[in-house]
Amino acid sequence: MLLVYRIIIYFIIILSPIIILIRLIKNKEHPIRFKEKFCLTSKKRGNGNLVWFHGSSVGEILSVIPLIRELEKNNSVQKILITSSTLSSSSIFEKIKLKKTIHQFFPIDSEYLTNKFLKFWKPSLAIFIESEIWPNMYCNIKNKNIPLILINARITKKTFKKWIIFKKFSKTIFNKIDIAYPQNFETKNYLKELKLSKIKQIGNLKFTESKNDTTKNLNKLFIKQIKNRKIWCASSTHAGEELICAKVHLKLKKKYKNLLTIIIPRHIHRVNEIKDKIEKLELKIITRSSKNKITKNTDIYIVDTYGETKKFYQISKTVFLGGSLINRGGQNPIEAASLGSNIIHGPNVDNFKEVYKLFHDKKISYIAKNFDKLTHLVNKLIKINKNNNNKYIKIKKIGRHILQNTIKEINILLKNEIKKT
Repeated sequence: MLLVYRIIIYFIIILSPIIILIRLIKNKEHPIRFKEKFCLTSKKRGNGNLVWFHGSSVGEILSVIPLIRELEKNNSVQKILITSSTLSSSSIFEKIKLKKTIHQFFPIDSEYLTNKFLKFWKPSLAIFIESEIWPNMYCNIKNKNIPLILINARITKKTFKKWIIFKKFSKTIFNKIDIAYPQNFETKNYLKELKLSKIKQIGNLKFTESKNDTTKNLNKLFIKQIKNRKIWCASSTHAGEELICAKVHLKLKKKYKNLLTIIIPRHIHRVNEIKDKIEKLELKIITRSSKNKITKNTDIYIVDTYGETKKFYQISKTVFLGGSLINRGGQNPIEAASLGSNIIHGPNVDNFKEVYKLFHDKKISYIAKNFDKLTHLVNKLIKINKNNNNKYIKIKKIGRHILQNTIKEINILLKNEIKKT
């Protein structure tokens, strides 16, 4: 099976010029830095111990920023490398001030490129985040005797079913992992079935509080424009959900003349498609990137910029989390909840069911199974427009506890590795 995988990757590399060109046209690749995916590095390694983190995109990268900030205090670590695969994640990283940490794009998972990557960076630890499993990279990491860690590990039912089809292959790959730290019990059980030998559960790193540079407040002029508006936010929305939220706005607008609905799509390249559909409802739309002034006639404000989600959670105490009215498994509600928002979500939250169970018990989140229920909940919660911050003290305590235990584990692993060298 590994041979088949390598043949597939080989053909992807052959087609990569066409793939990259299409992605460049769609603004999904950096016009210069895409070369990093072929191991044409843009940064120098330097001397000393290097700890490497890899996460797919924005959410994974942000989840480890508090951990990286703590790790930067370790004098035995001279440099920290973060790799990711998406343009949005690199854009977010540019806004975060870190002293020892640099960003590169993750190479294509070919045997040759991953080996070249490891020869250049020579990491003391390789730390992969959530569900980032790359067979060629994993094999080369183990061939070089670099400790491989899967942190905040997340295996969904859908992903598990795919891995279990190829039992022998999956066992070979998962056995390359020295230790995994699952974020929930479901993942822990799946990792056991995938024959991973060492598992230790600490908790979900997304509970950790990140005080990074992406959370600056909205400017005074913007705040002035939305003064006296009733606001709710639909975040991480997927195709179909924006239109539902716009229809909720249309219905509630009859009751609240000063209603403003903020929509933050999961994929901002869809913004023109979203606008076209909502404009058919004769609603007035402004996009964040246009920098146009919000007026009393503005109905929908679409955030089509990177790294500003937290800013809008800070001004909206009612947040609908997308990927949940459609069958996408839901989006992570921890960030919005930790900033004091009441959460609304649809019935499809399999990806975060343990988190949502906790939030339901604490009366932080509410389920909307359809349009009518979503309308009802938005109406109910925007009337309150405030929350009891005591609800969120426990969330912050959980986050601090998880962060402390995780950094302790990483420091032990790093100390053991330094002793070997």
